[in-house]
Amino acid sequence: MKLLRFGEPGREQPGILDDDGQIRDLSHEIGDISGANLTPDGIATIRDLDREDLPVVDGPVRLGPCVVGVGKIICIGLNYSDHAAETGMPEPEEPVVFMKATSALCGPDDPIILPRDATKVDWEAELAVVIGKPGKYIDRSDALDHVAGYAVMNDVSERGWQLERGGQWVKGKSADSFAPLGPWLVTPNEIGTPQD
Repeated sequence: MKLLRFGEPGREQPGILDDDGQIRDLSHEIGDISGANLTPDGIATIRDLDREDLPVVDGPVRLGPCVVGVGKIICIGLNYSDHAAETGMPEPEEPVVFMKATSALCGPDDPIILPRDATKVDWEAELAVVIGKPGKYIDRSDALDHVAGYAVMNDVSERGWQLERGGQWVKGKSADSFAPLGPWLVTPNEIGTPQD
């Protein structure tokens, strides 16, 4: 399934993409693409709906971030040796973990709002792994059971603030609009083995 959110900022409705590429309105079936609707049971409930019975959304619409109610955005930096080499940084011995503010989330086609005095804005296309089933200290063999789906996220950064001014990376990573997410959340059944 491909789940999405459509409508004006702050007024998005949940939707699903049908086999013909049309957006179908889920708002009479679920509250939003969030919380309990992202657990395995919630995803199963959506999967069991007959998409042909859902209303088609007319006309071109704005797509919002494909999930809402995000608790935190945890990112891994320098996670590819080629990327470390292109930045001139050594491959880290431990994963470089940083956060982006949830207020940075926006729709995949929304404009990027440059902060005042930004001079080195950059972007990277990333794979977002959306966790739906809560847990802590999850065994590696059970990790994928917690994944609600996958999406594209654009990791926008102000590199001067991130790398040249000391402190944490968050100040160069978390401006409003610095985390476009979507267009949709693709559920694991459509991906198969993500490592492949």
